[in-house]
Amino acid sequence: MKLDILAFGAHPDDVELGCSGTIAKEVSLGKKVGIVDLTRGELGTRGSVEIRNKESQLAAEILGISVRENLDMRDGF
Repeated sequence: MKLDILAFGAHPDDVELGCSGTIAKEVSLGKKVGIVDLTRGELGTRGSVEIRNKESQLAAEILGISVRENLDMRDGF
């Protein structure tokens, strides 16, 4: 799949916290945007991996993300 923008974040909510406004604007202009999360955020103190997975998928739907992947690297290493 060809993307115009590919954003990377260490944890499933990092991209949304850092640039969701920009992503929403670019999607509204017709750009295809993807997100790659490096980890599942398993060392986080709030929530769980399951909650983060659900939230990240919902965020992708809300923002109109074309593709979202997780590289499943170990959090904190």
